[in-house]
Amino acid sequence: MSGVVLTDVVKKYGETQVIHGIDLTVREGEFCVFVGPSGCGKSTLLRMIAGLEETTSGRIEIGARDVTRADPAERGVAMVFQSYALYPHMNVAENMGFGLKMTGHPKAEIAAKVAEASRILKLDGYLKRKPGALSGGQRQRVAIGRAIVRGPEVFLFDEPLSNLDAELRVEMRVEIARLHKEIGATMVYVTHDQVEAMTMADKIVVLRDGRIEQVGAPLDLYRDPDSRFVAGFIGSPAMNFLRGTVRDGRVEVPAMGVSFAPPVALDAEGLEVELGMRPEHLSLKDGDVAGVELTEALGGVSYAYLSTSTGERLIVEERGDERSSEGDRVAVEILPEKLFLFDAASGVRIR
Repeated sequence: MSGVVLTDVVKKYGETQVIHGIDLTVREGEFCVFVGPSGCGKSTLLRMIAGLEETTSGRIEIGARDVTRADPAERGVAMVFQSYALYPHMNVAENMGFGLKMTGHPKAEIAAKVAEASRILKLDGYLKRKPGALSGGQRQRVAIGRAIVRGPEVFLFDEPLSNLDAELRVEMRVEIARLHKEIGATMVYVTHDQVEAMTMADKIVVLRDGRIEQVGAPLDLYRDPDSRFVAGFIGSPAMNFLRGTVRDGRVEVPAMGVSFAPPVALDAEGLEVELGMRPEHLSLKDGDVAGVELTEALGGVSYAYLSTSTGERLIVEERGDERSSEGDRVAVEILPEKLFLFDAASGVRIR
């Protein structure tokens, strides 16, 4: 196992800069997830670690070795792509062992490593099958098995579950998390799905426009975001935001027709802010502040989608037997101690 260290890493395509001075340490044995919207640079950064994209400037280390200019084969990494990239004419065992075969490893060693990988991934019953006779989830496990057989220092995953249906994605999330615990390898994983990031990662790196917005453990990012962007990106359903203005040390919220004593002292009269509220920190009561546009009943929990008089929208989590219905007029109760405040202009958290 080896860690990964990025120091002031930059990527340019001509005059266009897409990665802006990234500094990051992935510790040995850590499961690190790059997450962010499309175009944020997460796949580009992963490909730079793999050596599939040239690094314009900066330094990349794997296991304390400078690999910035090293060929991909010399970096000690194995990559699992969104596409399975399996050879259709080879069976599962042949696909998994092909990399070692090409580098001249003995047949007995290849067979032993394939057998161990198939045990870990529960593929023992499929070794003689060809990819065409496998499900999407099984093909992805074969692609992961091919990486395991190579015995890399670092595993790199580039949105490996994107082609799977919802049920298989959940199943494969569990498989990959179990794999990480069993082999203890360093893993760097790219996804646009923050649910995947929250459920799998030891460390999440939130990227935006080629820069790191925040790095931390999943629940740390959820409970203590540094910016409106991170607060809105991490969590499902997303955090609610309402516009407000600081008046006499309080925050006036037009959408709710009330003012709040903020969780932090504010003396900037007239400052435009945004209040952030998780759906589970809101509750409904009798009133005429907002209308229920839709209620999603999911069994043990429901989500009420509200429209306020200012046109701003809220999502409120509901539990218990009494739940709202479409067309209801309601008021919203907020837990002031659970509020987040963000500067409306910069999006930076006000602490």
